[in-house]
Amino acid sequence: MRLLVTGGAGFIGSNFVRRILGGAYPALDGVRVTVLDKLTYSGVMANLDPVGDDPRLRFILGDICDEDLVDELMSGHDAVVHFAAETHVDRSINQAAAFVRTNVQGTQVLLDAAVRHRPRRFVHVSTDEVYGSIAHGSWDENCPMEPNSPYAATKAAAELLVRSYHRTHNVPALVTRCSNNYGPYQFPEKIIPLFITRLMAGGSVPLYGDGQHVRDWLHVDDHCRAVAAVLSGGRPGEVYNIGGGMELTNRQLAERLLTACGAGPERICYVDDRKGHDRRYSVDTRKIRTQLGFTPRIPFDQGLAATVQWYRSRRDWWEPLRDRAEVLR
Repeated sequence: MRLLVTGGAGFIGSNFVRRILGGAYPALDGVRVTVLDKLTYSGVMANLDPVGDDPRLRFILGDICDEDLVDELMSGHDAVVHFAAETHVDRSINQAAAFVRTNVQGTQVLLDAAVRHRPRRFVHVSTDEVYGSIAHGSWDENCPMEPNSPYAATKAAAELLVRSYHRTHNVPALVTRCSNNYGPYQFPEKIIPLFITRLMAGGSVPLYGDGQHVRDWLHVDDHCRAVAAVLSGGRPGEVYNIGGGMELTNRQLAERLLTACGAGPERICYVDDRKGHDRRYSVDTRKIRTQLGFTPRIPFDQGLAATVQWYRSRRDWWEPLRDRAEVLR
């Protein structure tokens, strides 16, 4: 199989590429991978260094909104996994245009190329944030999308395009909606690496509002294993929730990170809440469990400890990125 991976130098995309080339997914053995990445502020070429010499990997510096480039690449590939996106909610509040361009227009460009060149699979990686906020219970895949941030709205819009191209043009598209990811190589604007790197640098950590917002946490290795399962065995036209089953308030998460970094509660700095801040996310994962046999394997405390240790040992990776990550802080 010849696989096109968009956003493959980002946090989740690069993990997927490293693992697929490392033989983590037997159903995808022998796959040749082309990464298309624009290397925006959060795209880091070093994320692919562990597989940089693999002859099955080809890297293309480019934009998913570039119609000619996307058309050329699509024609030579059997399947697509579409990770490329602007993802940081805080940035979307003040810079929505970039999110509309990449997340909506970029997806449309890829879908148009898929209509012309007919890949066998088109996996669109989305987010549980398209659902909005839920006070009790969990969303299943039939729940309506009610996004509350510009980021989530653009991901929902992209999903609607994917659905429409499947129905109208028979593009063999599948959608995944994952909960919050964490793990190595995550750009330090997101809460876990932001807190870890600030604590390691001797600083304080900002906690929005009352700190009681709830998120479900999923290790990036488990997320990518689920994406591989959807790519290999998912049903075109279907949506699959992917969750970690570990719900924590942001305050509880902060306390775990303080303990892991040997810091005290005085290092927490409460700040004004984010505009439109969703209170709680929670996805029902029965569908992917029953249809594809996927369940998370990495316990949260184990995964978090390993993540803290990775950032402790890889200051060479994150210290040069801190200025980019602090733009909105």
